[in-house]
Amino acid sequence: MSDPSFDNRDPNSPGFWDERFDQRFTPWDQAGVPQAFASFVDAWPSQTPPNELIPGCGSAYEALDLAQRGWPVRAIDFSPSAVAAAREQLGTHAAIVEQADFFAYEPPFATDWAYERAFLCALPRNRWPDYAARMAHLLRPGALLAGFFFIGATPKGPPFGIDRTELDALLTPYFALIDDREVSGSIPVFAGRERWMTWRRV
Repeated sequence: MSDPSFDNRDPNSPGFWDERFDQRFTPWDQAGVPQAFASFVDAWPSQTPPNELIPGCGSAYEALDLAQRGWPVRAIDFSPSAVAAAREQLGTHAAIVEQADFFAYEPPFATDWAYERAFLCALPRNRWPDYAARMAHLLRPGALLAGFFFIGATPKGPPFGIDRTELDALLTPYFALIDDREVSGSIPVFAGRERWMTWRRV
């Protein structure tokens, strides 16, 4: 699919993402639940499901999967068009999706797991320190930041790739890496560059 003509070129603006959802130009959208996510959920060590936060949720397929399992989850996006798309496909679970700014949002529960998928790499690089600090604020010690990280610097974006050493420097003041693995089945925009990583809040 070729890139349509867009007026908004600032990914810090909700309008940037509104245009892309409105024109159905969402090459980052897997249109389903990734296998690595499902495997992580299936292997959750406790019978008590965690309170999960999904920032930058887009169409929120993973949120629907968790809601159908009975897990407590909140999915947020600052794009009204993204929220509308998510609520449409969530149906009776639409209320778990909120329009909110991640950097100011306070979830209705103590978060046990924040899920990362195409959110950090959607943020311009100057927002990455804010991302790390906000995740640290939202996750109490022992809680997890787990999901897909887009590894390897890119000349432009989004997606904005991050070097592995830069990612370590960004997160290790707040988190300890406890799992890092390759993934398969990535969509083309992320193919060969994603890793599933689990970071524990220290």
